[in-house]
Parts: sequence; C-alpha cells; structure tokens
Amino acid sequence: MAAGRGRGGRGPSRRGLIVTAVALVCAVTAVGAPGVAGVAYAGTHVPASVSAADDPAPVPASTAQLEAVREQLDTLYRDAARATDAYNAAEEKAKEQSREIAGITDRIYDVQQRLDDLHQRAGAAARAQYRGAGLPPEARLWLSDDPEDFLDGARRVREGEKAAKGVLAELTESKGELKKLEREASTRYEKLEKQRKAKDKAREKIEKQVKQAEELESRLEKEERERLAELEAEAARRSQAAWVGSGVLAGLDDATSDSARRAIAYASEQLGKPYVWGAEGPDSFDCSGLTSQAWAAAGYGIPRTSQEQWRRLHRVPVQQMRPGDLIIYNSDATHVAMYLGDGLMIHAPRPGRSVTVAGAGTMPILGVVRPDPKQPSTAAAQAGGRKGDSGKGEGQKDGKKD
Repeated sequence: MAAGRGRGGRGPSRRGLIVTAVALVCAVTAVGAPGVAGVAYAGTHVPASVSAADDPAPVPASTAQLEAVREQLDTLYRDAARATDAYNAAEEKAKEQSREIAGITDRIYDVQQRLDDLHQRAGAAARAQYRGAGLPPEARLWLSDDPEDFLDGARRVREGEKAAKGVLAELTESKGELKKLEREASTRYEKLEKQRKAKDKAREKIEKQVKQAEELESRLEKEERERLAELEAEAARRSQAAWVGSGVLAGLDDATSDSARRAIAYASEQLGKPYVWGAEGPDSFDCSGLTSQAWAAAGYGIPRTSQEQWRRLHRVPVQQMRPGDLIIYNSDATHVAMYLGDGLMIHAPRPGRSVTVAGAGTMPILGVVRPDPKQPSTAAAQAGGRKGDSGKGEGQKDGKKD
C-alpha cells in the first residue's frame, strides 16, 4: 500500500492497518475490553480516536508489536495443530470402525445363507413327516406288507427325526448369532457416527484457527510481513543455538539403520510440497502424515498422529537419537519431525509453509521415538559382520514389526 493513501478518505492508511492488526491480537488474547477509549499494548498507546484521515504520516509497527503478532500466530497455529491431531485420530478411528462394520456385514451374510439352508432342510423334514400322515410306528408296522422293509424304514425315520432335531437346534443357534451380529453392527455404526462428529468438530476448529491466523497476517504491510519473517527466523536461530550449545549433540554420530535411510529418502523427496492439514501425500502433507508415510515406505506401519507416535513408539534419549528417529515437539505432542543428523530435521511446519529442513532445536522438544528399535545401525551391522556373524539384529531375524 502506497504511503499517503489514507489521506482524503481514499482508503485506510498503513497506520490504520497496524492498529487493526494489533487490535485483533488484543481481542484474541482478551487484552482489550469494551468501553476502553484506547488500547495499551507492548509499551505503546494508540488512541482509539485516531482515524485514517488524521494520520499525518505512516507509522511503522514497533518490534514489540510485531513480536506480539508472532507469538499470537504461533498460538493460533499450535491450536490448529492440536485440532489437526484430533481430526486425524478421529479419521483413523472412523476407518477402523468402517473396516469392522464391513467384516460384520460379511459375517451376517454368511449366517443368513446358513439360515436359508437350514430352513430348507427343516422344511424337507416337515414334508417327510406329513407324508407319513403322522401315524405311530406300531400302526405303520401292522399296515406294512413287509416287516423287514418296515424296520429298515423305521431306522431311517429315527435318523431323520434325529437330524431334524439337529437342524432345529442349529437353526435356533444361528438365529441367536444373527441377532448378536446385528446388535454389534448397530454399536459400530453408532461409534462411526461419533467419530464423524468428532472429525467435523475438529475440522471447524482447524479452519477457524487458520482463518484467524491468515487474517492477522493479511492486515500487515509487506514490510511488516518481511520483518515478521525475520523475527521468526531470529527466534529459531536463538533456539537452535541454545539447543546445540547445551552439548546435546556431543557423542552423536550419523550411523543409522537401513530402514531409517529409506524413510529419510522418502521424506527428502517431499521437500517443497505444501503443508495441508489432514494430508498424507502424495501431493501434500501435515507433520505426522509425512513421518507416517515415510516410515511406511521403509516397511514400518506406525501410528498416524504425532500424539500416538509419541505414545506407542519406542522412546530413546535425545542424547542417543540417530537419523530417521522422530522428534516429538511441544508438551502436548502436537508436532513431529524426522531427525536427519548434524542437528537438522525435516518436517511439514504449518499451513502456508512447505516441507523443509530446519534446525532440530528450533522448537521445544518433548522427546524422541524410534520406529525400528530392533534394527541395528549400519555401523553396528558392519562391525558385527567383521566379527564373523551375520550382522543382523533381533528385528531382522524376527521381521520388521516391533
């Protein structure tokens, strides 16, 4: 926006946009309150009565104001990440319920086919009894011209009656099984509907948080957005420097497993592809979509969400992590990245960004998990081979599944 555009009522000035952006931050964080004549924020005071027409000259946003915007954007995207994890979890559960319903439906079909067959057999037995006119065996013996033929027929009748009783018992059992399966299917459908509602709720929250963040950024001038990006980069550099300076990388090497190398190769091929919440490739990814698909390409099926990856995968100390391990971020495990070695990681950051490489210490680390804990590092395998063994670990003998 050109300077001076706010004069003469031709549109909002640059200062007007900055005031709007800061006011939005205050509104979201509940700093502002109705009825207050002005907004005090980050050591500045912008009177509410200042209008675009009264603005004598463009006033740049202060560093403190942009830092407040940066922090608020981080909060909004963190909330969106949390909602994305909830959406992905609900999606996975919905898929599971759908698979179970399909299995129950197949079993119901099989039982119904068996019931149809039993009904036919029961009907045949009833017709045979009708043809015997219901006469007792003694009467049929006296009326028979050939007693031996009668006795042979009597044996067949008894066998038929026994078979009929078996058919009726099996018929009763099958009907009970059918009712049980129908109740089970109904329960699964209820759970599926619950997961769908959870997905819808999470989707609404994601869209709301992302929209707020995009609106907040859109209210900044190009120069402010550039300065905001610089502040983000500087904050990341400080965090990475502090993490590396802590000595956490001392003693680490880049030796890793062959499966981890395959996972890294897959993730690296996705560089530059956009972040899209709920996406797991091939054209876009969210953070856990990238890591889960990378390890799937390496032959390991791991949980879909970052929270489940943290909960269910084998944990290793940060000081022992190796390339291919997954770094879980934030206290609520709402972000995940893949460690590459040399203090770097690859991840899908957030909406508006693409799959990229960054410092592994640029965000607060919760912990590290390893999808293939039974697979030895390449260096260890080579060392084992030099000692005359196969170089294979327990995981390679028993298969890839942990």
